[in-house]
Amino acid sequence: MTIEAIDFGRLYRDHLATTQRTRKDASAWDRRAADMASKALRSSYADEFIGRMDLTGAHSLLDVGCGPGTIGLAVAGQLQRVVGLDYSCAMLEAMRAKAAEMRLSNVETLHRAWEECWSDVPQCDIVVASRSTTVDDISTALERLHAKARLRVYLTHLVGGHFTDPAIQAVIGRQVPSVPDYIYLLNILHRMGVHPRLDYIAHENRLADAVDFDDFARRVAWSMGELDAYEICRLHAWYERATPNERMGSPMRWAFISWEK
Repeated sequence: MTIEAIDFGRLYRDHLATTQRTRKDASAWDRRAADMASKALRSSYADEFIGRMDLTGAHSLLDVGCGPGTIGLAVAGQLQRVVGLDYSCAMLEAMRAKAAEMRLSNVETLHRAWEECWSDVPQCDIVVASRSTTVDDISTALERLHAKARLRVYLTHLVGGHFTDPAIQAVIGRQVPSVPDYIYLLNILHRMGVHPRLDYIAHENRLADAVDFDDFARRVAWSMGELDAYEICRLHAWYERATPNERMGSPMRWAFISWEK
């Protein structure tokens, strides 16, 4: 068998199915919107993402899975038009509120999910998808990003397949199957005739700034699903004896994938 004969989109879907992962609905992200918005424009991750972007010749940007506007708002001052797309109404409201606070008149939002019709999604010079590409059908998602970009596409996708450090999984005694990581995307893009650049962004994971055990446990549950009493007991016993560095866990690593049209 040659690599050309392998359907990496199908492999991605098969891998995702083994995780029995339930996608969080819009209401779950709605509840996180205020907290995420408060941190959106003071993120080392965002700084590293934006530092890798080339806005030369660009006048417009489409931010897919924009959240509270972490990427789009940070570069809006250099563009004529920024469109934030997300399936969480509260995230879009947070983006509009922050844009108003920043006195940006060139920001608009579009309430849309990856899986819905994109016929009215505008084509823009730059398209970004920051930490938003763990979707059911990655082949279609990549084709949509490519089609909506006039100049360049920038995205990040998880490295290693785990949103929660495996060491923390071991602490509570539950092993979570890995989700498909970035290597599928590279092979799908190759099949599309796209030859992307690859870099990596590493930053502190979501557990690093937990204020206490309850906050820590909530963050673990966000990624792993609800913890039962036994798991919480194990986690608490470990938390009490762990050092700050151990509680922080391994950094999150994201593959930064980009290409030009």
